[in-house]
Amino acid sequence: MSLSLECLSAGYGRIPVVQEVSLAVAPGEIVGMVGRNGVGKTTLVKAVAGLLPQVRGRVCLAGEDVTARAAHERALRGMGYVPQGRGIFPKLTVLENLRMGEAVGGGHDQRHYDQVLDWFPRLRERLRQIAGTLSGGEQQMLSIGRVLIGKPSLLVLDEPSEGVQPNIVERIAEVVLELNQVRGTAVLLVEQNLDLVFMIADRCLVMEKGALVAKLSPEALAEPETAKRYLAI
Repeated sequence: MSLSLECLSAGYGRIPVVQEVSLAVAPGEIVGMVGRNGVGKTTLVKAVAGLLPQVRGRVCLAGEDVTARAAHERALRGMGYVPQGRGIFPKLTVLENLRMGEAVGGGHDQRHYDQVLDWFPRLRERLRQIAGTLSGGEQQMLSIGRVLIGKPSLLVLDEPSEGVQPNIVERIAEVVLELNQVRGTAVLLVEQNLDLVFMIADRCLVMEKGALVAKLSPEALAEPETAKRYLAI
């Protein structure tokens, strides 16, 4: 599934945070978005997911204008959104959290559950455990796993490595690459961890002050002077 934004502006109330952003993610492509804290990356992906109203512009999925569609309607059309901070249901069990993904995935599919649990075997070991008692890394795996139960064709990830130990970051990278390479899942990755971006992104976008200011290859972003220019505080 493709994603395209056309001159998208969004924010909170009448205050625009994201201004006139246009971008495209092609089917089967992984695009990384980087930038300093507070430049509007999370605001942008919330608008993409339908959790914030657009002030101006359009959001299109597979060529269909979904600007006026609610978040759940975008999910039903194949968008999977993993928010910053995980957003799990802490009082439900791991299995109950995963079942929430069935609402957009066409019902229960045991083979698909087995695949997700093979990707994240720690979740298999903790299916009956209350989600709020998991470690931070396990909660992140659960947040991603719940979205994957819905069989998205576009995956939007907001800071999946935040507060997560390196071995789990590597597992997340492996899963995202497999989804992309085997199923052709398109990915928009918002991330501060450049190592994760370098591992999986085909190309990178840089955001400053609510606008996209550069399009770079991961190799170009790896240059110390380039990284310092766009990311140093």
